[in-house]
Amino acid sequence: MSDKRKQDIILAGVGGQGILSIAFVIDSAALKEGYHVKQAEVHGMAQRGGAVTSHLRLSSERIWSDLIPRGGADVILSVEPLEALRYLDYLAPGGRIVTSSTPFVNIPDYPDKAALLGRLRALPGSVIVDSEALAKEAGSVRAQNTVMLGAASRHLLPGREALLEFVRVLFAKRGEAILEANLKAFESGRRAAE
Repeated sequence: MSDKRKQDIILAGVGGQGILSIAFVIDSAALKEGYHVKQAEVHGMAQRGGAVTSHLRLSSERIWSDLIPRGGADVILSVEPLEALRYLDYLAPGGRIVTSSTPFVNIPDYPDKAALLGRLRALPGSVIVDSEALAKEAGSVRAQNTVMLGAASRHLLPGREALLEFVRVLFAKRGEAILEANLKAFESGRRAAE
């Protein structure tokens, strides 16, 4: 790589939403394109909908730490809207939030959805996608994470083709129907974010 490029990404969601699958695809695509990669992840109580987050750091040069400092994230990619707000203090000036509008209501005092989405829409450059509807349309409600990966893909260092290559790697072993649903989910998320 000739030019210096770097990107810090926070992935956020709750257990069972496929945050680590998104991380695998982005990490693998970045490595294929010659970037250095560091990743740190925190697993909450995944079986009970606990928070799951991953810090991804991509750079054309060596990376010294796997943790993104507060105010340093170029992208917050969230599969759950309340989790997007949880990491807002990590967003860099000019950074972008790409989040699902579909809540995972796992606490009794979950905020009002309209107010939550209103707060997210007020953030400059926010991208909000109905991942649930798009995943169902693609053939699998479980493909919401792939919808969100597609929605963020225009804002990620790895290119579309490299990302799709590793979506194929991840889902091919699960059968043709699952693979096709996830490829459709990626493309529908990408279109929805335009």
